[in-house]
Order: sequence, then structure tokens, then C-alpha cells
Amino acid sequence: MSLNKNKLFIYFSFFFSVVILAQEPTSVEKDSMAMQNLNEVVVTGQINKQSVDKSVFEVKVIPRETLDRLAGNTLADVLNQSLNISIQPNPSSGKSSVELFGLDGQYFKILVDNIPLINDEGLGNNTDLTQINLDDIEQVEIVEGSMGVQYGSNAVSGIINIITRKDSDYQWEITPYVQEETIGNEYGFFDQGRHIQSLKVGHRFSDQWYVNGNVTHNDFTGHQNNREGEFHALNDGRRGYEWLPKLQYSGKGLVSYTGDNFRSFYRMEYFNEQVDRYDSVVRENFNPSTQTSNPTASDDIFTSRRFFNHLNVAGQLFQKVNYDISASYQQQKRDVEQFTYRINSREKFDVESQEYESRKGFYSRGTFNNFFASEKANLQLGYELSNINGYSSSAALAFSGNNIERRLESYDAFTTAEFTLGDRFSFRPGTRAMFSSQFKFQMAHSLSAKYAFDNGYQLRAVVGKAPRNPNFDELFTYFVDVNHDVQGNINLEPERSLSTFLHLKKNFFQKDLKWRLSSKISVWYLTVDDRIELTIVNETPLAFQYNNIDEYRNWGTSFTNKLVHGDFQFDLGLSLSGESKVLNSEDSFNDDYLYALQVSSNVGYQIPKINTTFSLFFKYNGPEYQFVLDPEQDDPTFIRSKREGYGWMDASIKKTFMEDKLQLTLGARNLLDITRVNTSSVSGSGVHSSPNTGLLLGYGRSLFVKLLYNLKI
Repeated sequence: MSLNKNKLFIYFSFFFSVVILAQEPTSVEKDSMAMQNLNEVVVTGQINKQSVDKSVFEVKVIPRETLDRLAGNTLADVLNQSLNISIQPNPSSGKSSVELFGLDGQYFKILVDNIPLINDEGLGNNTDLTQINLDDIEQVEIVEGSMGVQYGSNAVSGIINIITRKDSDYQWEITPYVQEETIGNEYGFFDQGRHIQSLKVGHRFSDQWYVNGNVTHNDFTGHQNNREGEFHALNDGRRGYEWLPKLQYSGKGLVSYTGDNFRSFYRMEYFNEQVDRYDSVVRENFNPSTQTSNPTASDDIFTSRRFFNHLNVAGQLFQKVNYDISASYQQQKRDVEQFTYRINSREKFDVESQEYESRKGFYSRGTFNNFFASEKANLQLGYELSNINGYSSSAALAFSGNNIERRLESYDAFTTAEFTLGDRFSFRPGTRAMFSSQFKFQMAHSLSAKYAFDNGYQLRAVVGKAPRNPNFDELFTYFVDVNHDVQGNINLEPERSLSTFLHLKKNFFQKDLKWRLSSKISVWYLTVDDRIELTIVNETPLAFQYNNIDEYRNWGTSFTNKLVHGDFQFDLGLSLSGESKVLNSEDSFNDDYLYALQVSSNVGYQIPKINTTFSLFFKYNGPEYQFVLDPEQDDPTFIRSKREGYGWMDASIKKTFMEDKLQLTLGARNLLDITRVNTSSVSGSGVHSSPNTGLLLGYGRSLFVKLLYNLKI
């Protein structure tokens, strides 16, 4: 405890020393909402950087200003308010996964500067959102629909591309901040709550050279709810935490060079996370002769470490052909330490440690374009290769199974062309050839088009076909003992997908830009064939194996609007989607479409006279349905299961002082106090509710305060 106090005292001393010694900036930044998003530039899926308005793809942008209004520290803090995206936290593992159009993290990729991010379970897929720190992020770009031509297999439902900051208008930027949050109604300055400290430093040596770096400490101390923490010594099932404690450290660095026809950057990151799991079963070890007890429990500590390296070079060949080449070496591994814990004396013994999840490897991507001196046509040639070595995970966190090391290699080549016919119509066909060490030769195809009408309406259409390759677990899992038989299948075929998206968009505004309104209607249809599911291959003894057996369909429509009037901003989006699953693994199934509604909105209002911005975010996730087997019937019968709808609301007030150098943000997450959401099922015998085992989504209403200082010289 004294060590933590000393560290905190040193940090606060440094923070306020920087504030006191700060110089005046050369210019004062204004944060007027009326100027936001007028000419957003995007890089995701583009041949060259383009404004959102000119892009053939429909790209959603979450700017830095929105990240600050949410006081988001990880990607999970931000995407929770995005339309068509559902966050699925797992309190028992500390991870948060994400679904896009009803498909989980295996079907879309998370990229950092166009490079898929490695994690415990894959490359770009199945990424834990809580492990992605946003302190050096410029904006987040989201593309919905198949992106297999540009980003390869597993980019079936879309991609999320995180764009980091690589330049500055100032010679020096020094930005420390501290953030304190309650976890539900639990808070203590050292042992309860969420405690974040960060320091970011950027320096421009010259017009060509820029460097920056930042370190962040994020301590989530866990949520007890009705439990009693790690030192509870009674065997009453109340030991431990409902949401596991999680401690994160991250360090990042960047060096960039910009010349006349050449630019380059090198970015590195080290990430370390520790998650503690305390068993609820306590062995009291009562000694009748001494009338004393020495309680013990079996506990675990999970440690994840990620190393990320990315070198990028871009420029022109022969003063004509543009090239952009990236090379990345990444590694992430997850270790477990299992031990017996003496609760009273706080000692560990019988300690066993092992590495049980690991991914490491090399990845490179390159594009070449601008072969023709024409404004009407552009051709892009590209390659992508990866060499990933990893372990398949042990099933059910039971570590007696064997981890089998395997290597997956892929070598892809792709090409896209963009044609502009007049001022109205442009289209972009593309194709990719995929070669793999594990799978047969595959192809991905796409066709995108944009048409501008006389009255300012823009119509975009995107059709794409892309595969999803089986992951390590589906291929190589081997977990067999006296009670289990779960095996992968190296003969699995990649899943096949096809998606179609239509977007009709219109911008309304006054000539003086006092107000503007952007409206968009989207319609989509997405299919996945040969879906991989775990199937029963032997009934006695019971044995499971992954096989290609199922089909998936999803269609829907959304209507989004953004209104900006002076210092007032209002966003509103509605989405209705239906999904159907054909379970060929079962003799009886129901392939009806099950529908779900989402509503997303946010309001922002800035009062320049007092340098204050008020923000309110709200998202409603309507009831969701799926077909499950009825356990009360003798014959397999599918019944409809329902998860109740719920709303998620966040709010913040940001106030700046000292000519925008000092920022104070106060806010609340989960204002509606959501914890568990009930589930129920309907069969011929009635409605069966399960409120006690409903889906755990939150730990209740939480308050936060963030103090940030911007020194810009």
C-alpha cells in the first residue's frame, strides 16, 4: 500500500509541475462542433487517401473528439454506442468481444494502421477490445460488409481500422492525464474502482522528423457485488469477484519521417495485462485439537503480453507510381499461474505456471497504384503475406489438455481498379487470389459503385464475396481425457460468404454552414455457407468434432442522421435486422428469420463562453431471439429463446481552463444501471424464464472524473 501511495504522489507531483511550468501555446484551438466532419479524410480500403464524400466505400468515422467526449480509454468504451455493433463482455475471463451483423469476432478484422492486430487467439480476429488502448488514436474507421479483396480472409462482415497519430503542428506536445472511476457503487482510492494514469510526449525535431511516445497504467480493481473479495475465509460461495480484477500497462513509441516524395514511420507497442481469478470454494481446514482453521483456495493469475512492431514506407517510384509497404512482427501470449492460496497468511504454494495461448509471426502488406496519368482510371496492385505460429487453446480452461503448435502461412495477391465516368458515376471492381499452407486456392471478389444524382443524393453499392478460414481451435484442438473428447478437424473447408450493401445518402446545409443535416438509408443482405460448428460424431462414448454443416443469413436496414446547428449536434440512428440459421447438424431445426432492433443517438452542446461541452449518449438494444433445443422434450425440438431489450446511456461534461490547456471531464457510464438482462424461452408447455442466470452485461452505474493537461509549444 505504501508503494502505491508513493507512486501516486510522484505522479501527481509531476502532473501539477507540468501545469505550473507550462508556457502559453502559439495558437488557441477551438472545438466548434460546426466545423467537425466537414472534410473527414479516410484511408481504410482506399487506393489513395480520400474524403468520406468521394470514397466509393461507405466509411463510418469516430473522430478523436467523440473519443474524448466519452472519456474512452479502450475500444470497448467507445464501440458500445455504435449502431449494428454489440459488445459481449465476459466477466469470468475479463475479455470483451464484439458482434457485427450478428456474426462474432471471427468474421471481421480489427486493424491498426491497416495492419491486423495479433491477439491470443488470432490475427485481427477474436480481439479483446479491452486490450486496445486509445491514447494515441487519431480516429476509428468502420467499414461494413465484405472487405475480403482488400484485407483477405475473415473480413466477412467488415473491418474496424484504428488510425494512430503520426504528426503534429507543434514542436512539443506533453499531455499527462489522470482518470478515476467508480465500479458500480464501489470505489476506494487504492483498492476499489478504476484508476488510470497516462503520459504522452511528442516532439517535432524538424519539418521532416517527428517522434512520440506514451505510457498508460489502467487498474480495474474488480467488482464484488455480493461477493467479499480475495480475503474472504468462509466457504459460503461469496469469495472472489463477479467482475475479475484487471491490471494493464501499455507503452507505445513512434518515429516518422516525411520528405518530398517519401514518408516512413516505425511504431512499436508493449502491452501487459494481469487478470486475477479467485475461487469461490474455500477449504476451511479446521483443526479440532487447536480449534483453529487455516483456510485455502485454488486461484489463478492470467498474464497476457503483446509485442507489436510496424515499419511502413511510402512514396513514389519514377515520380509516378505510388507505393505503400508495411512489415510487422507481432507476438502475443497468455500465461496462467495456478496455485493454492493461504487466505489468512496471504501466501501462495504449489505454484504451477504454463503458457497456454500464443500467437507470433510476420505480416507484410504492400500496394502499388497510379500507373496511368489519368484522372478517369486508377489501378492498384497489392500483396499480403503472413506466417503465423501458434498454439491451439485448451478447452474450457482445463489445462490438462495438450497444446499443439501449428503454423499457418498465407500468400495473397490482389488488384482493384477505379473508374470515373464523368462527374456522377464511379465504380471499383477487385479480386484477390489466396494461397495457404493449410487450405486450397481461394478467391475473393468485390464490386463497388457510387452514383451522384442532380439533387445531391449519393447512392453507393458494395457487393463482395470472401471466405472465412477455420481458426486454430477448429483445426487443431485436441482435448481428450476420461470425461471429454473434443477434437479439431484439419480437413475443414473455409466458410463462404456473400454480402450486398446499398447506401443512399444526402447532405443538407446552408451556404454559411450555420446548420447541416446528413441523412443515410442503408440496406444489406449477408450470407455465410458451410458454417463451422461443433458436432456430435459419436454418442457412446460422447465425442465432438468441428465440421462444415450450417448456413447463416442476415438482412436489415438502417436510417442514420446527423444534425449540426452552430454549437449543437444531434445524431440518431435506427437499425432493424433479421437473422436466420439453418442447422443442418440437427434433424429438426427452424430457419425462420428472427428480428432485432437497435437505436443509437447522442447529443452534444457546446457553450463557448464558458468553454464547456455537454454530451449524452444513448443506445437501445432491442430484444434478441434465437432457436435453442428444448431440454424438456424427449425428441430434439427447437424453441425460441428471447433476451430482453435494454438501454445503455453515458453522459459527460467537459470544461476547459487556461485557454484550453487544462481539461476537466466529469461523467457517468451506464446511467440506467444495467447489470443482468433476463433470458427466457417459449415452448409448447409455456414460458421458461431464467432471470438468475441471465446475461451479465454491466456492473451498474459508474461515475468518472478525468483531468488532462495539454502543453503545446
